[in-house]
This record gives sequence, C-alpha cells and structure tokens, in this order.
Amino acid sequence: MKLKKLTFGIVLILMLILTACGQNNGANDKKEEKQQTTENENKTEKVSKTDHSDMEEDHSMMEHSDSGEIPKGLKEAQNPKYPVSGKAMIETDHMEGMKGAEATIVGAFDTTAYVVSYDPTTGGKRVENHKWVVQQEIKDAGDKDLKPGDKVVIVADHMKGMEGANAVIDSAEQTTVYMIDYDPTTGGKEVKNHKWVTEDELSPVK
Repeated sequence: MKLKKLTFGIVLILMLILTACGQNNGANDKKEEKQQTTENENKTEKVSKTDHSDMEEDHSMMEHSDSGEIPKGLKEAQNPKYPVSGKAMIETDHMEGMKGAEATIVGAFDTTAYVVSYDPTTGGKRVENHKWVVQQEIKDAGDKDLKPGDKVVIVADHMKGMEGANAVIDSAEQTTVYMIDYDPTTGGKEVKNHKWVTEDELSPVK
C-alpha cells in the first residue's frame, strides 16, 4: 500500500514537472516568435527608408544628355563674363560632384532661364525645382515672358523623361547661361556639354 502511494506520488510530481516545462517552452516560443516579428518589422522599416533615400539620391545623380546641340533661336552672348574655351569654378550643385569642379566653357548664351517642376514622361517621382530650362526649350514660348505658376511643355532632353513633359514655372531670370565640360569632384568620367549653369553659379579660377 505504501509502495503504491509512493509510486503515485512520484508520477504526480513528474506530471507537474512536465506540465511546467511545457508552459515554459510555450512562453519561450511565444517570446521568440514576438522577437522575430519585431526584427522583421524593423528590417522592413529599414529597407523602406533605404529605398526612399536611394530614390532621392538617384534623382540627384540623374545623368544629363551630353548632346552639344543648341536650341533653335538661342543667341550667343556677345561679351560673356566667362568666354568660350576659358575656365571657371562651379559654385552650384545641380549634380553630385559638380560644386568645386573646374569647368571649361563650351558656349555662352543670353536668354531667360527658368526653374521648373515637371512630371517625367517615363513615369516616376515628380522632379521639383529643376535648374535650368531656357526660353528656347519651352514649347511655343516665343519671346513672351513666362511667370511663376505658368504651365508649359518642355522640349529639352537634358534628362530621360524630360522632353515633352508637362511642367510648371517656379521662377525666371534673364541671364547668361553656359554650357560646360567638367571633371566631377567625386571622380568618374568627364561630364560633357552640361546644360545649363548661370553666370552667378560660376566664379573665376584663382
């Protein structure tokens, strides 16, 4: 009788131990599952942020056309501050590696230069405050002054998706614009026939 009671007691203790272990394992499994879910969410959030950053960076690194073709009707400047074949320092950062680079002047032209925002014909994110599009690169602009808020169509092909795009004028200024060649400060091949930089975006070589 005592032996039966002892055996029953041992079995009961073992069952309690196994039940406790099972509960602990379940709790641990849930804890690990929750931790894994949190890690996955963090990874997803990180990837999302990285992708957004990359898109912005891609925009800043969009490749310009190296065509040296001049828009019809664009007149050469008679007495530009920076003459053709001369040198100048670039003080603007339209493109990565541009600011601080030494430029060779390829052409100088008197016109009205516009800052525009447009939706690329190839789709994708809207391009905001693009510098520059000149008077002769806007469809049917003629000689009329365009003002901020005016809706226009771009006929320039500086970048992929630009030609034929619907745009809005952000600002305008009458100035001398320059087409330039330069070696990016970040390295890489020479940029040829970049359009455009304005006179106040250049400075003399010291």
